[in-house]
Amino acid sequence: MKVRQMKENIWLDGVMGVVIGDALGCPVQFVNREELARGPVENMEGYGTYNMPEGTWTDDSSMTLALLVSIREKGMIDLPDIMYRFALWLTKGEYTPFGKAFDIGNGTMVAIHRYLKNPDITKCGGTTERDNGNGSLMRILPACLYCYEMSEKGMTDDEALKLIHQVAGLTHNHLRGQIACGLYYFMICAILDEAGGQIDRLKKGLDRGFCFYEKDPGNEKELAYYKRLRNLESFSQVPENDIRSTGYVVDTIEAAVWSFITTNDFKSCELKAVNLGDDADTVGAIAGGLAGLYYGYDTFPEDWLAVIQRRQWVEDLCQIKKSTA
Repeated sequence: MKVRQMKENIWLDGVMGVVIGDALGCPVQFVNREELARGPVENMEGYGTYNMPEGTWTDDSSMTLALLVSIREKGMIDLPDIMYRFALWLTKGEYTPFGKAFDIGNGTMVAIHRYLKNPDITKCGGTTERDNGNGSLMRILPACLYCYEMSEKGMTDDEALKLIHQVAGLTHNHLRGQIACGLYYFMICAILDEAGGQIDRLKKGLDRGFCFYEKDPGNEKELAYYKRLRNLESFSQVPENDIRSTGYVVDTIEAAVWSFITTNDFKSCELKAVNLGDDADTVGAIAGGLAGLYYGYDTFPEDWLAVIQRRQWVEDLCQIKKSTA
């Protein structure tokens, strides 16, 4: 599969990649791998777990789009505005396909309810080891793209990662989950800036990410949870049975990366990701962000795009000018 060389609209590539992966996995959310092996996802399907029509996306995309709208309207990372929009999603059904939020992770739910009781955004996100679900990673892509664009204008890694950690921390404020979001950012930068195949690019991004976090010895314990991502050649040979696709943030980023580096086109990556089962929509969404940026929007299956709920609205949101803040 030929990879497109020009960065035409990275927002469309990345965000629609997330939405497609989310929608593809929605009908089989929480279905185990053994059951999926008997009847795998082969195309965009409807109904299933949430009894929704084909092309329906879940909380992953809703929160991604809430973050995107905030960046679009504010022209910057505005943390109070982002959290306000997350609350609108949960309480009013904003940024959803049909006007109602569904498939809401416990960590996200608790954080938003804390915010509704006390709008101090520094006290919303969970801070314990149990607060390492994938609810921040699943919707971090717009913040990563914003910081990527700003890095072209001189934003440093320290400044970018501070913002990404803060956006993640609105709902999941433990270092382990923040590191996952940071590593995702460095992988995105490498996909967009480096040459070569998936492993070559991600390796450069992850090497840069691990070097960044290793500057602080206090990160050593949490970095150890991501040790399998240090050698992607070896990781690509890990059998499927040793890839976990739970809602735990480490499992999720591993499953998404593994799906991306062991396939050769967008469609195959997404099918592999969602057929891992369990938290299928989130693994599909996170893998979709990487694969979308790597392969480009014009490689997405048209029959999948055709059934995405509110497709035109989503795509219109992605037609944004580069950040100028």
